[in-house]
Amino acid sequence: MQEWWASLAGSTQFFYGMAAFFSVFFLWQIIGAFLGISGDDMDVGGDAGDVGFDGDVADDIDMDDVVESAQAFKILSLRSIITFFTLFSWGSALYTADGMVMNKAMGISAIWGVVGMIAIAGIFFGMAKLAETGTKDVASCKGKVGVVYLDIPESGYGEVKIEVSGAVEHIKAQSLNGEALSAGTQVRVMRVVGQTLVEVEKVAEKGE
Repeated sequence: MQEWWASLAGSTQFFYGMAAFFSVFFLWQIIGAFLGISGDDMDVGGDAGDVGFDGDVADDIDMDDVVESAQAFKILSLRSIITFFTLFSWGSALYTADGMVMNKAMGISAIWGVVGMIAIAGIFFGMAKLAETGTKDVASCKGKVGVVYLDIPESGYGEVKIEVSGAVEHIKAQSLNGEALSAGTQVRVMRVVGQTLVEVEKVAEKGE
């Protein structure tokens, strides 16, 4: 082993060392992703679901989706970079060890790195989409009628029971006009603010 290592050019030794270094991170990312311990939970800041907006912006923008997209972009970028350097360094090491000219070896290895980078990004993007399957979509309850489950105080927060994606869920809620709503009151969801908060309005009873 020592003789083999000593027979390698300094550049080849460097690429082997680089390959070993990035391989550790690459394996950690792959194994961690499947076990759910890869450190994907980056703190992008705050509970986006509780952020309020004026006008109709909140109707069109799901802040949880914005946060998740930012997280996915960072994670995929990190994994892609690690994948690129892992394949690039292994390719350069093997090609130069086999006697290939340095520039050619690095060029071919760079192509392998780009291909691997795109492939790994696609794989994890697909995994993320599969994970989203079956996840409740609070936006689906907009316009539906439900019932106040926990009192909604004046200009405060309570909870409503309403159908979300075909199943009855308990969702944090506030009154659209700030009025207090007691438990048992029938309400209609007027606005959806993220995945954790809706704004409701009392359903007028017949004769009102």
